[in-house]
Amino acid sequence: MDSGAPVAIGGFEERIIATIDGLALYARDYPPLLPETGLPVICLHGLTRNSRDFEVIAPRIAALGRRVIAPDMRGRGQSANDPDPAHYVPAVYAQDVLKLLDALEIPRAVFVGTSMGGLITMVLATIAPDRIAASVLNDVGPKLSTAGLGRIASYVGRSQPVASWAEAAEAVRSINGSAYPERADDDAYWHAFARRTFRQRDDGQLETDYDPHIALAFADFDEDATPPDLTPLFQVLSAKPVLSIRGGLSDILTPEGVAHMKHVNPNLETAAIENIGHAPALDEPDAWDALLDFLAKVD
Repeated sequence: MDSGAPVAIGGFEERIIATIDGLALYARDYPPLLPETGLPVICLHGLTRNSRDFEVIAPRIAALGRRVIAPDMRGRGQSANDPDPAHYVPAVYAQDVLKLLDALEIPRAVFVGTSMGGLITMVLATIAPDRIAASVLNDVGPKLSTAGLGRIASYVGRSQPVASWAEAAEAVRSINGSAYPERADDDAYWHAFARRTFRQRDDGQLETDYDPHIALAFADFDEDATPPDLTPLFQVLSAKPVLSIRGGLSDILTPEGVAHMKHVNPNLETAAIENIGHAPALDEPDAWDALLDFLAKVD
């Protein structure tokens, strides 16, 4: 696997590097519009998602003069599945990101982490703080809502193959429709959503584009238990500039969760995106404006 031999496609180059334990990790590498204006931006997706989540905003950021790297974490998209599902945890993902940064010779970057991607970013801050220049936590924080985690636990790893893209669109609408109420009747939106989150198998059937074993992270989920408090990780991350973006309807990051982050880090920048649940795609006008303003103020 050679990260030095990229393949150009659709405005980005495809990179494949080897993780520490030898798995193939795939990433999209968007070159900056020259001249470069700042450090690269690393976009990390959520639990069941992949690099295609950033196919709208990554070219926009690259047009600002910043290189953008969007990997598929192990077990998702074009990255290899892990034969040991116990490795599907943020601590291992963080090591994968570090290996990717080393392979691409990126010493420091700005991180944009959606949901699980934000958790990976917080872990990174504790093991390699010098690699993070600034960070954006998209609909995630050190204190997560049990209700939202329970919703995710109810569907992750449980989807069944479907026969058509129309069925795939209905499947993602049924799971995610409440998070995007203004898109409820927008068929084109859900078809695009399906294309980002499903893959076609050799037999023509369509299935979610991740290893079902990632659900192991929720195997012991207890709706009556308090989720782990990651405040110590967030405190370390807060040594550098942080922007919190929250979906106004989010059931993962509550207003109280944002208030807690602000208490821990009075310099925290915040943005709330109305009529969006978990999680903003970041191309919503208010989300994009917040991200644009933040990037303009960091290296």
